[in-house]
Amino acid sequence: MVALFTAAQLAGCAVTSTPTDPAAPPVGISASTPASSGTAPSGTAPSGAGSSAPAPLARSVPVRLEIPAIGVDTPVMQLGLAADGTVGVPPIEAHAPAGWYDGSPTPGQVGPSVLLGHVTVGQFGDGVFLHLSRMKPGDRITVLLKDGVSAVFSVDSVQTVPKAQFPTASVYGNVDHPALRLITCGGVRAGNGSGYTDNVVVYASMVR
Repeated sequence: MVALFTAAQLAGCAVTSTPTDPAAPPVGISASTPASSGTAPSGTAPSGAGSSAPAPLARSVPVRLEIPAIGVDTPVMQLGLAADGTVGVPPIEAHAPAGWYDGSPTPGQVGPSVLLGHVTVGQFGDGVFLHLSRMKPGDRITVLLKDGVSAVFSVDSVQTVPKAQFPTASVYGNVDHPALRLITCGGVRAGNGSGYTDNVVVYASMVR
């Protein structure tokens, strides 16, 4: 089971999180208005799931991420929790890759696999997830795993929310199918160097 988090807020695209009892029920989700389509409720099957739903994959860490709709083709690094309880983020440098949070399932396992990336990388310009908010339901995402298998996901929904209302349960809560969450910053860039006002979250389900 995937641990739920009592708080999750991206500050400079870092996820502030406090692990709690894995068996705890999902926490309440703030009724913020998505900028695009709404989130898929935690614990529900993806659209079209049933006898045709693909079988879960064996655990294997992701090594590459491809999103043709927004021109993403990037290596994937592993991210853990920092000493202050925040999820680590890729480095602020030119060509910084996306990062997979190693406290989440690997892509293709049952549960929400979480990948993060920067929208901008300081003086180096655009980040790998610059256009994440442009994704639409039905867009395909391919994750190449270390064992050579590729997991293909279809976008269910895209959500932009204020950081203070980060949808913890929807992002990290247990689901009954292989799912993917892509996270970056969004909204207005603050002039005081504190990052962005919002987060963009893409919810996707494995289809192949």
